[in-house]
Amino acid sequence: MLFSRVEGLRKSISSTPIAFIKKSAPRSAKVNNLMLSRNMATEPTIRPSCPNFSSGPCAKRPGWTAGDAYADAATGRSHRSKLGKAKLKEAIVLTGEVLGVPDDYKIGIVPASDTGAIEMAMWCMLGAKGVDMCYWESFGKGWLTDVKNQLKLEDVREFTADYGELPDLSKTDPDRDIVFTFNGTTSGVRVPNLDWISDKRSGLTFNDATSACFAMHIDWTKVDITTYSWQKVLGGEGGHGVLILSPKAVERLESFTPKNRPLPKIFQLSKKGKLIDGIFEGATINTPSMICVEDYLDALNWAKGIGGLSALIARSNANLAAISKWVDATPWAHFLAKDPAHRSNTSVCLTLDADPAIVKKIVADLESLQVAYDIGAYRDAPPGLRIWCGATVETSDIEALLPWIEFAYAKHTAA
Repeated sequence: MLFSRVEGLRKSISSTPIAFIKKSAPRSAKVNNLMLSRNMATEPTIRPSCPNFSSGPCAKRPGWTAGDAYADAATGRSHRSKLGKAKLKEAIVLTGEVLGVPDDYKIGIVPASDTGAIEMAMWCMLGAKGVDMCYWESFGKGWLTDVKNQLKLEDVREFTADYGELPDLSKTDPDRDIVFTFNGTTSGVRVPNLDWISDKRSGLTFNDATSACFAMHIDWTKVDITTYSWQKVLGGEGGHGVLILSPKAVERLESFTPKNRPLPKIFQLSKKGKLIDGIFEGATINTPSMICVEDYLDALNWAKGIGGLSALIARSNANLAAISKWVDATPWAHFLAKDPAHRSNTSVCLTLDADPAIVKKIVADLESLQVAYDIGAYRDAPPGLRIWCGATVETSDIEALLPWIEFAYAKHTAA
């Protein structure tokens, strides 16, 4: 009896094809692409429920409808009315609660999105000290250009790196002002933490966190000026920015007046040596869209309802993890960010083993199939994909998108 069982097992093994009992040898990229084109010749059957993967304005929160979100909007009412002021003040209070902003910091709603917020901060406060400009993608480089060509500051040091890299930020000087981008929206490279910022600094830190707020932990003791737009991680509407000031930043505003630098009304944060405090109580510099304010309130209340900042960060991390798992298993797809610790969990940037023209065809194909909108790399970045993975994006939609990328890649590389 025992012999017959052993003999049967031996025959079963001897009849098994060798490919199933011997680990396959590494295949070339050409062979991989050929096998992929055969395996992915048919369209996937599952589509993302929401194909909106734009990096700004970003996808609305799950379940969002205009009817629900705007039901209580103060449309047709003045932003100076009791109702309008209450809405704006509520947005400021909820922002502080969700982000965990210290009570002695100031939060204001300002015009012109994140660009307006960071520009007014630089125009009002830079020049009291030398400044270290840190950039590794297009927007940070834009702030450098304005500091040198518009503000015409002379004592400027640059800390820069190519796309996909992060400069050595530990070489910045705590006795100088520091301007940096927490997360490079166009490069997919973020600072892993703020340990490189000194607790004993005399300079101010300017933190452009537009695609980091609500998705990454920010140590508020390390930042003096933080800016963002609610069109990013919370999926709000464009046109409005948020400016968060530490007590040190307020002190700079009240003690420093830039020489020979006229400031238009839209940039003015102080008057006669005092902070214009109304800006940080809901009395905006100019007229905001009350529809946009209501949309932001809807997003903030959704964020609180799912568990606040920790839940938002977890959702973004889960989306990044889904793409990381796929990249690990896909030989022709790569993160633009070389170091895993530097990889964004919001603006995830990938390069593909394909000519730029083919990458454009892949992006166009996915849009025409209504599977993914706006996932092409930023115009100044290396050719590739940029997939928004912020908290309003469902992980199931990321997972549904990836086979479609494989399908489009196979289609256009096999041609």
